[in-house]
Amino acid sequence: MNISRELLDELVGHVAEDPRNELCGVVAVADDGSPPGSRRAVSVHRAGNLHASPLRFEIEPIELYRLNSEIEDGGCELGAIYHSHVRSDPYPSQTDINYAAGWPGVEWVIVGLAGAEPLTRSYLIEDGRVREIPLEIS
Repeated sequence: MNISRELLDELVGHVAEDPRNELCGVVAVADDGSPPGSRRAVSVHRAGNLHASPLRFEIEPIELYRLNSEIEDGGCELGAIYHSHVRSDPYPSQTDINYAAGWPGVEWVIVGLAGAEPLTRSYLIEDGRVREIPLEIS
């Protein structure tokens, strides 16, 4: 996914608002046509963490459905689900991997807040396999 510095800063700024609990949201993308299939982030949408927990996140299904509908109504698609890890590196936990099973093809952007500076990584999680995907910052 290609994401502007401004949108990435918005995403990181959101999850940094509460360094004690995982915060989350989604990223809308549009096909930018170059190269074919390349996707460009167009907006960041905050969501509530159903668990308000430092150890896990889950977006309430009705909220996720509403966000997805709004994104599609705007001519885009849900390209990424993001959240923070407040106590660990930005690598998918087993809980993240299990949650991702319902969202094939969607990137998982994780912001690690355990270090001195936020560290952001993106992954595709398919069939229980985790593959890091570079975030292209423009």
